[in-house]
Amino acid sequence: MNAFRLAIRNILDKPLNLLLSIILFALGVGLINFLILFNHQLKDKFESNLADIDLVLGAKGSPLQLILCNMYHIDNPTGNIKIGDAKPFLNPKHPIIASAVPLSLGDNYKNFRIVGTNYGFTELYKAKISQGKLWEAPLEVTIGQQVADETNLKIGDTFTSSHGFTDDVDLAHDHNAFKVVGILAPTGAVIDQLIMTQTSTIWQVHKHEEEEATETSAEEEHDHAEGEEHDHQEEPQVQTSTFPLGSNEELLTHPEESITSILVKYKSRTSFQALNMPRMVNENTSLQAAAPAYEINKLVDMVGVGTDGIKAIAYLIGFVSALSIFISLYRAMRDRKYELALIRVMGGKRSYIFNLIVLEGFLLALIGWTVGTILSHVSMEIMAGYLKSDFRYSFTGWIWLMEEWFLLGISLFIGVLSALIPALSAAKQDVNEVLDKG
Repeated sequence: MNAFRLAIRNILDKPLNLLLSIILFALGVGLINFLILFNHQLKDKFESNLADIDLVLGAKGSPLQLILCNMYHIDNPTGNIKIGDAKPFLNPKHPIIASAVPLSLGDNYKNFRIVGTNYGFTELYKAKISQGKLWEAPLEVTIGQQVADETNLKIGDTFTSSHGFTDDVDLAHDHNAFKVVGILAPTGAVIDQLIMTQTSTIWQVHKHEEEEATETSAEEEHDHAEGEEHDHQEEPQVQTSTFPLGSNEELLTHPEESITSILVKYKSRTSFQALNMPRMVNENTSLQAAAPAYEINKLVDMVGVGTDGIKAIAYLIGFVSALSIFISLYRAMRDRKYELALIRVMGGKRSYIFNLIVLEGFLLALIGWTVGTILSHVSMEIMAGYLKSDFRYSFTGWIWLMEEWFLLGISLFIGVLSALIPALSAAKQDVNEVLDKG
């Protein structure tokens, strides 16, 4: 007598009980597995974009916002800082700082952010050129692989940017066309979704807009002919830098200009001066210093509070589903007393009866785990679409993690444990008494 086939028939004999047990078990497994998938990828995104950056310097405001904007590019800047104020931290001979990479933000192309910086930015993420070269002249850009894939930009293509971080034709900088000169190989980090150029290019684009606004205001006060003459004046140009593009020397010659932030790496993280640098900057300068590792740990803790609540609900559902399996098997055992007694009369041993009920609990848990796992992966893939649309970070539901195997083991253990009492009761029942009452 095939115990597996008999167990399947017994399970299917009560379809409503089967459906209830599987739904409850699948919900518990699905919620837990979804959190495993989400937390793993979220943590991976945070860690991959740390890029060994020790400190971010920017305008006063929220330190977390400073980190999210300038390292993860999912928030707005806290403001701009004058190069004159940041000059000591851009000094290549600084005794504590090994590298200081400036960032200038404010524009986008099709929601991909344009970053004014130097070659040190690509070195932070160990990015390599896949096609073309790194930017050299004003208005030349090198783009990340994700930008190239989603915008279909190629080497030699030109485009105009929009002010802000949302693509808006009303805020387009129509008088300055960027030219793509290079595409980076994919890194899996945030640099894949950025457009990089010289810092002076960002100044040039916005300086033109400021002058255009000034001219428009002047036209309202002067006669029309004088305004038209203004319009045909030559646009301001920024000459190609004679300084190495991997250094900050050019920036230091423009103390009156502004940048958004500076990404700092220490020479030694354990030195007393490095440990005290954030406090010294915040207390004694007009700048703000934020430590990425500290702020991200705080963010993960805040996210963890929410996920802990969902986990608690998932564990409660898991407990209820285990109770449901126990009740279902116990009731089935009571309803099938006569059938189980006949199996004994036909030569079935107590161990056979015991194993049959345990196998039913095992199969219920396996089916529930399978359905729950499928639901969690499909839900993660659906959510990944929204996350990519809003933040351009690539999440996916089509990955398999080691933790899911542990969840399978725990699920099967719960199924077997739920079946133990019904299985023991069925194995110990008195065959003669059952048949007499039968």
